[in-house]
Amino acid sequence: MDVNEVPYSCYYEPIAVPDGADDSYEYFQPTLATASVWSQDMQHGGPPAGLLMRAMLRAAPDDGQEFSRITTEIIGPVGLGVNRVRTSIPRPGKRISMIQADLEAQTQRGDFRLVARSVAWRLLAADSAAVVSAPVAALPASPDELRQSIGFPTEDDDAVAWGKVGFIGTTVTARQSGRNGKTPALWIRPAIPLVEGEEMSDLESIFTVLDVANGVGTRLDPTEWSWMNMDTTVHLVGQPTSPWLGLDADLAIGARGYGATFADLYDVTGFLGRSAQTDMIARQG
Repeated sequence: MDVNEVPYSCYYEPIAVPDGADDSYEYFQPTLATASVWSQDMQHGGPPAGLLMRAMLRAAPDDGQEFSRITTEIIGPVGLGVNRVRTSIPRPGKRISMIQADLEAQTQRGDFRLVARSVAWRLLAADSAAVVSAPVAALPASPDELRQSIGFPTEDDDAVAWGKVGFIGTTVTARQSGRNGKTPALWIRPAIPLVEGEEMSDLESIFTVLDVANGVGTRLDPTEWSWMNMDTTVHLVGQPTSPWLGLDADLAIGARGYGATFADLYDVTGFLGRSAQTDMIARQG
């Protein structure tokens, strides 16, 4: 594996507040490292989710609460023009609180449009070690015990036509046998920083890559079908301890043009939680 294959240094570059713009937001210029596999004119869902998590982490008070459930809604295409993010706390509390972050993208007219939103519940951490229970055991192998590569495979039996396109080509992956479906389980982490000049937290790292679960969980041919997701909901049972996220996913497809991806999530220490995504299933062309 050669991380020098990745031709980008970050997903977002921080920029000054534009003249006349609302200074209650943080402003960023996305790089092409954020580009979607479905269109080079919009961002993949991962980096915006990571940017929203970054904003929530920075806005959250140091009160002993931890992120438990996080839902990210993709309200519209996230453009590659200037992006801005703002947070709020709709429900403050000493034991339970809710935090929200909104991402807006600049349109061709110069105004900003809401394109993504994350809402998270935070719970006060307490000692429940005596009753720890996980629905599944840890993945058999850690990422350091497996062959790592940039992006998804492009040549073997598990080849994916867009295995190194856009955002996918900025991730480091390692595969092993899965348990949930007919596809391998995947360890994945970003190969580059989320924001230029910053070191990513572990939560920022896993949320930057978690959106790929619907691609990991299917064997559909992307030259024949698309399966774009509109949301990602994550339930955590702990906080990540490294940048690596383990994904064991399965895409369930109905007969009416939509489906859902369900994934078991792993930290290098064991089971981390579960995610669910709504997917729109459509023929290409």
